Amino acid sequence: MGFFFGGGWDPEKDIPSLNGKVIIVTGGNAGLGKETVLQLAKHDPKEIYLAARTPLKAEEAIAQVKKTVPNGKVSFLQLDLSSFDSIKKAANEFKDKNDRLDILINNAGIMATPYSLTKEGYEIQFGTNHVGHALLTKLLLPTMLKTAERPEADVRVINVSSVAHTRAPNGGIIFSQQDLEKIGPWARYGQAKLANILHARELQRRYPAITATSIHPGVIMTDLYNPMQKFTFGAGAFTTFMKGATKAGFVYDVPKGTRNQLWCATADRETVRSSWYWKPVGIKAPGTQYAQDEQLARKLWDWTEEELQKHGC
Repeated sequence: MGFFFGGGWDPEKDIPSLNGKVIIVTGGNAGLGKETVLQLAKHDPKEIYLAARTPLKAEEAIAQVKKTVPNGKVSFLQLDLSSFDSIKKAANEFKDKNDRLDILINNAGIMATPYSLTKEGYEIQFGTNHVGHALLTKLLLPTMLKTAERPEADVRVINVSSVAHTRAPNGGIIFSQQDLEKIGPWARYGQAKLANILHARELQRRYPAITATSIHPGVIMTDLYNPMQKFTFGAGAFTTFMKGATKAGFVYDVPKGTRNQLWCATADRETVRSSWYWKPVGIKAPGTQYAQDEQLARKLWDWTEEELQKHGC
C-alpha cells in the first residue's frame, strides 16, 4: 500500500536545519519541484537554486515561495535538460558562484509524450529525464566531491523516479534511440524512470562519499498528467476523476507528494544510503528485477558516459 499512502513524516518539524547548505532542485518552477523548494527554504539553507527552463515561470515561482518564506534564499538557474548547451551553461554558472553543493534533487521530468528527439538525438523522455540529468550530475560532481571532503559534509543526489519504471520494455533499457519509436509512450516513460533508479544506484557505488538514491513520489495530481488528457476519457472527465481520487487519498496532492524526496534529502544519512529506491515515505523497495540488476546499471552508466563523451562532455 506504500504506492498510495505515505507515513507520518512531517517536513515542517522533521527537516533539520539546513544552515550553510547549497541546494539545486531541477524543475523547481512548478508542481513537486516548487513545493520542494518551498519546504527546504523554511529550514535556512545558504542558497537554493531553482533550476527551470523558462525565466518568467521561475521568477513567478520564486516570488510565491518568498510570500511564505520572506527571507528564503532562492535563486533562478536557467536549465533546459533537453539541451546539452543549456546544461553546460547552467553548470558553469553555478560553479562560478559556488564552491560547494550539498543536495542535488533531479526532480524535473516529462511523461508519456509523443516520440521525438532532443537536439543531440535522444528520445525526448529518455533524453530529458535520464541523459540530461546524468550530464548535469556529471558536471556538478567535482563540486560535490569537494564538498564531501568537508568535516560536516553530507552530500546527496536524489533522482525522482516512479513506480512507472515497472512499465519499462522487455530488457529494461532499449539503447537504440530510433528503436524507441516502436514502443508506446508509457514504455518509453518507464524506461526513463528505470534509468533514474539505475543511475542513482551506480552513482552511489562509484562515489561512496556521496549519498545517491531514487524515489517514487506517489501518484500526484500535477501538470505531468496533461498528455494523458489527449488519449484518456476526455479532459474534463479525467480531471474530475483525479480530483476525486485525491480527495479519497488514492492520489496525493502536491505537498504530500514532495515528502519522499524531502525525506531522502534530509533524513538520517545511513538510512537513506541503505536503498537505491524508496516509496513514500521512507519505505525501502527493491523495484523490478531490472532495477535490481547491477550489470544493467553498469551498462547504462558506461553507455551514458560514452554518449556524453561523443558530444565533448
